[in-house]
Amino acid sequence: MAQYAACPAFQLGRPRYDQSTFLGRLRHFVAIIDPSTLFVSEKRLRECVKLLDDFQHGTLPPGVTDRQLWEAQKVKQVSFGARLLCIKQFDPILTPCIYCHTVHSPSPLGSMLMMLHYLISECRPSFILTQERRSSCLSECQPTPTSTFLQGYFGAVTSAVSLAVGLNVLIQRANRLSPATQIIIQRLIPFPAVASANICNVGLMRHNELSEGIDVLDGNGNVVGSSKIAAKHAIMETAFTRVVLPMPIFVLPPIIMSYLEKLPFLQTNRRLLLPIHSLVCLATFSLSLPLAISLFPQMSQIEVSQLEPEIAMATNSKVVTYNKGL
Repeated sequence: MAQYAACPAFQLGRPRYDQSTFLGRLRHFVAIIDPSTLFVSEKRLRECVKLLDDFQHGTLPPGVTDRQLWEAQKVKQVSFGARLLCIKQFDPILTPCIYCHTVHSPSPLGSMLMMLHYLISECRPSFILTQERRSSCLSECQPTPTSTFLQGYFGAVTSAVSLAVGLNVLIQRANRLSPATQIIIQRLIPFPAVASANICNVGLMRHNELSEGIDVLDGNGNVVGSSKIAAKHAIMETAFTRVVLPMPIFVLPPIIMSYLEKLPFLQTNRRLLLPIHSLVCLATFSLSLPLAISLFPQMSQIEVSQLEPEIAMATNSKVVTYNKGL
């Protein structure tokens, strides 16, 4: 752990932590989604930009440490590019949605509320995929059409609601299960529903990449060509990440609350159930995002021998990289 405790030498434009390891990627994304960066003042931002400009031109004032430079780079990167992740992590809309997902009632009103929350929550991954694709495109790229956004959105909502309603009906007809077991299983239903919606959303939003391919880069950052095989790997990695992402959110709170609700203190103070459940949801939500997006490197590597022959003929590199997306 000593290698992570020491501050590495500053490298402009490079990540502070080793991106080839899970721990390094986790520390990187935890730093990116730091909610305190949402409150950085314009004065502080200008100071960070000036500090990095001074470093680039070799005119740093004496006494500036590597730690200060890394912090300045984080502030600049988050302010100009990655703040979307901060908003996604701590958006006040999402915690109530998660709460309602995990405690929805099997009554008709509960089913209507469940559908409403799926409609709200699935707007965000579709929007993020659209913005991420637009920001990663070169100037000659065609913007993502609105029809693709709507296709991914309604496809995700349809799969989520269909699976959730279907599982609810099956559980209500399972007479062999005790009432307590039925309640616990009903609280776990949002996980497979949201996971299937995320897979559907990624597939529908990025299906064009399977026919057009994505750019692969050599060791110098030059585009070698467009690979459909790399696109398949990128979509599979993203879809797997989207399955892992809701796992802590929708699995841990129902399990934790099933035990907390049995405590004598909460049985005599029922008004505390709502704030405690909300805190549990917020805590698991805050941990799930960095854990999920740290599973794979953002710039993943693949051997040229696994790609199309034209890619192998266009470069002497044995390994190329591709952006897996979000």
